[in-house]
Amino acid sequence: MPQRSVVGALVVRARAGDQGAWDVLVERYAPMLWSICRDQGLDRRDIDDVAQYVWMRAVEHLGRLRDPDKIGAWLATTTKHECLRVRRARRKQDHSEQLLDVAMTMDDRTTTIEQVVEDAERDAVLRAAFARLSPDCRRLLGLLMKEMPYHEICRRLGMAMGSVGPTRARCLARLRADAALVALMRADLESREGEHHV
Repeated sequence: MPQRSVVGALVVRARAGDQGAWDVLVERYAPMLWSICRDQGLDRRDIDDVAQYVWMRAVEHLGRLRDPDKIGAWLATTTKHECLRVRRARRKQDHSEQLLDVAMTMDDRTTTIEQVVEDAERDAVLRAAFARLSPDCRRLLGLLMKEMPYHEICRRLGMAMGSVGPTRARCLARLRADAALVALMRADLESREGEHHV
């Protein structure tokens, strides 16, 4: 049986749960991911999202890689595919926003006193729900709202690169499940449905 390369050995160790081996792989290949994303014309925020997605996929597929020595090629290919997907999604979003801007009238943009009050109430409920989250969730979501790059968030919070996305999803799920926030969203929905029936 041929001897594994250093990279192949790191993959095998990471598969077995060696966090140090995983960290070395991330450090080794993160610049390559960023370089590919920049070549594809992505901005900083999209690059962070793509890198996060690719590392999550790597965690999921680590045990299924037929040739651990070729993880670099797998990461590069997965990154290119995700960059293309993000660029297509961004173009669709930009097109939709342009259509929405054209369709808006001055009356639509006029803010009424009722809207200001509703917005203030909604913000207050959201802030209260956010305050009820665990300190770890508040810190993570707070840094994400500042559009801080994932690698900086990981450094500040002592998190592994691949755990930011799943942790963010869990924190947002807890936020959405907050009873006061659920009641507010239900009231908004009922109000909109009532307007349609008038």
